[in-house]
Amino acid sequence: MFHAIKLSYDTKSRAKNAKSLLKSRAKNAKNLLKSRAKNAKNLLKSRAKKCILWYDKYIMYRFAINSLIKWKNSQNHKPLILEGARQVGKTWLMKEFGKTQYKKVAYISFDNNPNLCAAFEEDLNINRLIEALNIEAGFKITPNDTLIIFDEIQECPLAITSLKYFNENAPQYDIIAAGSLLGVAYHKGTGFPVGKVEFLKLNPLNFQEFLLAYGEDMLLEAIQRNNFETLKLFKNKLIDLLRRYCYIGGMPKIVESFCKNRDFNQVRKLQKDILKSYDNDFSKHVPNNYIERTRLLWNAIPSQLIKENKKCVYGKIKEGARAKDFEISLNWLINSGLVNKISKVAEPKMPLKAYEEPSSYKLFLLDIGLLGAMTDLNVKSLLENDKLFNDYNGALTEQYVLQELKSAGNFPIFYWTNNKSEIDFILQYKDKIIPIEAKATINLQAKSLKVYMEKYDPEIAIRTSLSDYKINKSLYDIPLYAIGNMENILNYLEPFQLKLFENI
Repeated sequence: MFHAIKLSYDTKSRAKNAKSLLKSRAKNAKNLLKSRAKNAKNLLKSRAKKCILWYDKYIMYRFAINSLIKWKNSQNHKPLILEGARQVGKTWLMKEFGKTQYKKVAYISFDNNPNLCAAFEEDLNINRLIEALNIEAGFKITPNDTLIIFDEIQECPLAITSLKYFNENAPQYDIIAAGSLLGVAYHKGTGFPVGKVEFLKLNPLNFQEFLLAYGEDMLLEAIQRNNFETLKLFKNKLIDLLRRYCYIGGMPKIVESFCKNRDFNQVRKLQKDILKSYDNDFSKHVPNNYIERTRLLWNAIPSQLIKENKKCVYGKIKEGARAKDFEISLNWLINSGLVNKISKVAEPKMPLKAYEEPSSYKLFLLDIGLLGAMTDLNVKSLLENDKLFNDYNGALTEQYVLQELKSAGNFPIFYWTNNKSEIDFILQYKDKIIPIEAKATINLQAKSLKVYMEKYDPEIAIRTSLSDYKINKSLYDIPLYAIGNMENILNYLEPFQLKLFENI
């Protein structure tokens, strides 16, 4: 009896304990779920925040930062002048470089700053100028850990001259200077510091930088690693992105706007705004006698590129006009960074400059998106297969290829033609002369390139189109989306590798 009562009590006790244990475990599980849910929510918020920060960063990431870092780390570097047209992102690049590579950044803008300009007019004593810059910056500028930025320096010609004395008397200070129309300012009788400064040219975003801004960093990595097989798998996606780039272009604010809003109408509005600002510059900065000629030449460049023979013909711009009538206007457009001039060579021999024919040349704009805006290219062209590349006698394709080559390196670029054939670009790369034929689509009929190769037997010839990578003896087929990686491709494919890829 006693044992039965004890067993009953033990059973009830164990049941009670089990019930309590279950309640406790259920409560703990509930709290654990709440805690995990909260942690997951915080983690998602954190990752989202990081993604937004990454996205914002790469909206304006420029490969030119690598060149600036190299400049900073080189011994005995001189003050640097950052060249480039208006609105290509010079100010952002200088500030971003300073923020990431220096403890302090002294950003000095000469725009509407007569008091600061007056400090340079008194004399160019470096110690006195540093005192004035300390006041302007709001803190003490110290050598080695402070980047001094002179922005809109064209507004103070003597500040340009001062770079000579900074280089000679105070090389411990790191200075980068930039400004709108700075190239024009060089030619106004200013005491330019010849041999006392270094230069870096900033162009609009190239296609690879566009891929970063668009969040396609893995595709970019495949291009840079020459991962040919992977690129074939994503060919359609790459061509679609290339179409978008050809419409949007590489002006930083426009790329940023599209990556955030995906609005092609806003893209066109911003492009028109930039074109309007350039037109206003003509009225403000071009000599009065040449304003109208400058406008005529600028607005005629698209129609010149659309011609089958893209050589600039001034009689097509204005009846009876000759090259000398537009010489000052052309120089102004080139010096302001708005136009690229590609001259003809009589013979593709080293060095190409020695065979240049200065009177024969083609003119290109600084940005493919602005070219499309000037011709009112319809956004529907993006959706019509390869119509975007075929339109205008391949003008957009040539414009795109030139931009990519310009951003890829400081190569001498020309073109070649005879009575029946024309090679779009002739490139001097190391000890080689490389012809480059730009094709609008997958069609690989390149009669001009065939004529050239039979005549000159080049060691390397490049045909760039929408086709895949292929190498057949000396002929390299490089896709349009990878032509900006040309130098890397040429360095990657060593002679023993060429046999592997021949006739694939």
